[in-house]
Amino acid sequence: MVTTPFRCYAVVLLTVIFFIQPSISIYCDEDDCYDLLGVSQNSNSSEIKKAYYKLSLKHHPDKNPDPESKKLFVKIANAYEILKDEVTRGQYDYAIEHPEEVFYNAARYYHAYYGHKTDPRAVLVGLLLVLSAFQYLNQWTRYHQAIDMVKRTPAYKNKLKALELERTGAMSSKKKGGYKIDKKTQEDLSKELELQIKGAEKPSMWGLLGVRFILLPYTLGKLVLWYGSWYWRYKINQTSYSWEDASYLTRRALGAPPDSWEYLGKAIHLFGKIYFIYLISFMYKFAVELKYGLYESSKKDLINRRLWVKSNLESYLSEMRKESKRRRWNSLEYTLKVL
Repeated sequence: MVTTPFRCYAVVLLTVIFFIQPSISIYCDEDDCYDLLGVSQNSNSSEIKKAYYKLSLKHHPDKNPDPESKKLFVKIANAYEILKDEVTRGQYDYAIEHPEEVFYNAARYYHAYYGHKTDPRAVLVGLLLVLSAFQYLNQWTRYHQAIDMVKRTPAYKNKLKALELERTGAMSSKKKGGYKIDKKTQEDLSKELELQIKGAEKPSMWGLLGVRFILLPYTLGKLVLWYGSWYWRYKINQTSYSWEDASYLTRRALGAPPDSWEYLGKAIHLFGKIYFIYLISFMYKFAVELKYGLYESSKKDLINRRLWVKSNLESYLSEMRKESKRRRWNSLEYTLKVL
């Protein structure tokens, strides 16, 4: 019986053999470019040029009408185009000496022969489309993961049952101990409830990289106007910060994500139970919220502390660190008492 390690080595060997040949054959197909011209790898440019002209007199379609000779001349001309240029010849020599570097050799070849023919604008558009597609797919996946997580909570299930009773007016069934409802109605109510879950909004086309790139001039214009307005109001006129601007400065000082800050202090009420928006936040947001104590603070409290002032922020962070130590100590004491 063939052992597993032997199979692995065989697969690797076959893979290498399969890919090594194409890394060389992309230049002159299955032939050797030097052999086609009848020269050696050490031949200089003059010798290569002389060999090409000699073969062209013999195999050029104008000199030789034989179809096979015409095919051979195409190969000879291609080999000459590769070897007459020092750059492409160097790349070909490197591919001969390092056939295992399949992808590197292929990249150099296609860049040399097709790079100058490619419109950079087309490449940029293609790249943006691909990145936007992956971005949208990622957002859609994360959205469904958040929805699935909320759907597993008892609060969501209770809310769904309440909506079913409210919309259908179904009566309890003595046999099944529940109520009867068709599957389509249940799916419609489930979709309706999904729309009420904050923090798990569906992906938007406006956030895609391609769309944002198209709107970049507009975005930059708005940014310049915003900075100009900010400088005029708060640097020149020395006016007090508005609530929105103070909120922005506070959030930036804390490094809190925009959506976490937006729903700070708010809760999602599902069937009489409160499930904070952090249930459907991602792990990096938890780190920020725990670090700065956002769970127990309100926007008003944080803004009133003027945390955009460095000394105020340092004082606040010091308080949070002390509070964190106190909680850990209390937790340790409680654990020791239980044990």
